Amino acid sequence: MKFSWVNHSTTPMKVRTLLSEHGVTRTLLKKVKFHGGAILVNDQPVLAIHMLYGGERVTMVTPAEVANEHLAVSPLPIHILYEDRDFLILNKPAGVASVPAHALPDNTLANRVKGYYRERGYANEVVHIATRLDKDTSGIVLFAKHRFAHGIIDHQLKAHTMRKMYLAVVDGVLTTDHGWFDQPIGRAADSFVKRAVTPDGKPSLTEYWVVKRLGNKTVVRVRLHSGRTHQIRVHFAAAGHPLLGDDLYGGPLDQGIQRQALHCMQLQFDDPFLSRTLTIFAPLPADIAHLIETTGSKVD
Repeated sequence: MKFSWVNHSTTPMKVRTLLSEHGVTRTLLKKVKFHGGAILVNDQPVLAIHMLYGGERVTMVTPAEVANEHLAVSPLPIHILYEDRDFLILNKPAGVASVPAHALPDNTLANRVKGYYRERGYANEVVHIATRLDKDTSGIVLFAKHRFAHGIIDHQLKAHTMRKMYLAVVDGVLTTDHGWFDQPIGRAADSFVKRAVTPDGKPSLTEYWVVKRLGNKTVVRVRLHSGRTHQIRVHFAAAGHPLLGDDLYGGPLDQGIQRQALHCMQLQFDDPFLSRTLTIFAPLPADIAHLIETTGSKVD
């Protein structure tokens, strides 16, 4: 693949400096240098230390990527919310794992994406999953379509500039319209899977807004300011308001939903390839919509 930029600076700089300013990592530069890529200035091959003085067109040609032969191909469908040359954004249904595991080897979202790439005849079948959701959480999952895009997203995730918004239905009534949970999260002492608020856990920050109060339940919008495993589920459970249907964290199981009532509804990030902010929405799944519509009549 080819990516090009015009150097608008009149201050002398090396090519690698300009590339770095556009999100090209040292790791990617090594791939370009040693695995069949190229760097061009005004269509002439150069090294990364080549000096620029202003007005040049710099092109990076990335080498071909080799797909993981151990990732099986699935013909099962995917729900596409957005796709372009660089990104594929899907609406994941509840009950589908994001990536393969021992018990779920070949019907995950990653397997389906590889099947979709193959069906469409894409030259690059490497599956770069950039964001993930728990198996029983529905909503937006972002795939990068090449290693450069994946690196861009990784940087935004680490810098906490990506905005992910969730909708959840929790047990009990939250009396505060807007609040925060600022508690460290680590592994629960008695489980390999379960997480808990622990003194020696990693810093974790969750922000929420009340959308509706329905009887003894509350619909909330949630934003993650960190990305810990089960973060939303753990924080609300620790506050005495577990998600409806969340068996692992003590949520009530008699409310008409067979999984945790959690949906990733919005994703916003900077797309440097199109020089714009991209905002994607995922419609509410039927089970959560039904839960909200049929639960009580008191709405604040």
